Amino acid sequence: QVRLVESGGGLVQAGGSLRLSCAASGTILGLTAMAWYRQVPGEQRDLVARIQNSGMIDYADSVKGRFTMSRDNAKNTAYLEMNSLKPEDTAVYYCKAERYSSYRDYWGQGTQVTVSS
Repeated sequence: QVRLVESGGGLVQAGGSLRLSCAASGTILGLTAMAWYRQVPGEQRDLVARIQNSGMIDYADSVKGRFTMSRDNAKNTAYLEMNSLKPEDTAVYYCKAERYSSYRDYWGQGTQVTVSS
């Protein structure tokens, strides 16, 4: 069975940096992209960044120029480098393995990122 495990979250002051990791175990069939989402309690879970199998990367407008997503296929791990963090970046960050059939997507358990002002 596939598992996605996020790590690297924590408390950081505004302007600081964090690097999130998402380690995948198991065989992911029909993988099309890896993505990072974030969610504030009571609010919608929103896309932060997505890296397609081709290497093309999409970012939410709110993080463009500050966040960088990457993927190490050999290690089966995705990363999110977050720089110039702002208090509004505070959320639970989730790793997602996106598949050809979206109803079969996999999610990690989430990791908390808190940015203090």
